[in-house]
Amino acid sequence: MLVDSPGLPLPPRTDGQQPVPRRSALEQMPKWLICIPLVIQWSWLALRYGSITLPSAANPGITAGGLVGEGKLEYFNAMGARARAVTAAHIGLRDAACYSDTQLAALLARAALQFPLVAKPDLGLCGYGVCKLDSPAALRAYADRYPAGEVVVLQQYLDDDNEAGIFYARDPVSGAGRLIGLALREFPRVVGDGASTVRQLIAADPRAGRVLGSSAHSSGLDLDQIPAAGQLIRLATIGSTRVGGLYRDGGALISAELTAAIDAIARDMREFYFGRFDVRFGSARQLSRGAGFTIMEVNGAGSEAIQAWDPETDLVAGLRMIFAKQRLLFAIGAANRRRGVRPIGTLALMRLNWRQNRLISLYPPSN
Repeated sequence: MLVDSPGLPLPPRTDGQQPVPRRSALEQMPKWLICIPLVIQWSWLALRYGSITLPSAANPGITAGGLVGEGKLEYFNAMGARARAVTAAHIGLRDAACYSDTQLAALLARAALQFPLVAKPDLGLCGYGVCKLDSPAALRAYADRYPAGEVVVLQQYLDDDNEAGIFYARDPVSGAGRLIGLALREFPRVVGDGASTVRQLIAADPRAGRVLGSSAHSSGLDLDQIPAAGQLIRLATIGSTRVGGLYRDGGALISAELTAAIDAIARDMREFYFGRFDVRFGSARQLSRGAGFTIMEVNGAGSEAIQAWDPETDLVAGLRMIFAKQRLLFAIGAANRRRGVRPIGTLALMRLNWRQNRLISLYPPSN
């Protein structure tokens, strides 16, 4: 549950005494329908700027600018000492199943990693394949199911109560950096009433029901358990809407202090101009002051304006947020192109997208 501090105008919360939050306008729309206006705008911007893949020039040091097909480790490897200091400890392993238990233990110790860990695909999307691992046995089981030849990232599990996606953009010409949005994630959960099973509580919540509706997710919960009245049952490690997570617009937390902190981190990465920093934090007040957060991962040009999925945001306002993000992304790509950065070719981008989608279907279920 979000740990708030007095005086910060955060969005309304859900607890056992409040009704289940409604689904946003964008959540209720089929994905294909949402894509239509976005594709139309993307096509118009492509004609205007003379390149359909121009956003891939937004972050020159990252594969396709982070539009699709890049690895999480690319962002971490681009970090200097300042950015690494606020990033969760991690290690990348290729063919993890080929390591013995003894070798894995030695690698974790060298990276100062302890259980619980989070395992996540280096090449991932929407939380697919992301699992919390509580023991060496769980790591072995995950590694044995992971696609051969691919890289997995093992990262220290962060037990802070809250998660946010902080959207950053910097003008390659003027050098001015700013925050263009902040999304708060609430993990999928149900609240016990002392009489209903977890299964019944999930069935009564259209958002939480997504947890059981996907073969790509396995909660591992005892669905016949009857939680006590008011007891919170978290349904997933990840907060994606794919499994019933809830996004809130946390723009009220953006401040000069937070902007300065994120700007300094972004400047400590090689030519990073556009993207989202996913962080865990304990106190809303601390976050707004630019402190008390830890980076879990970074996303580039393909970052979604997920605050648009806030149930309090209507359809028109949500689409405006997404449209604004696309316009800015093309503008930054154009500025970098003038500096000599070449966008990726269309066929190469399609191959990256095909490979990413193929791998997603092979990852172990998230939990």
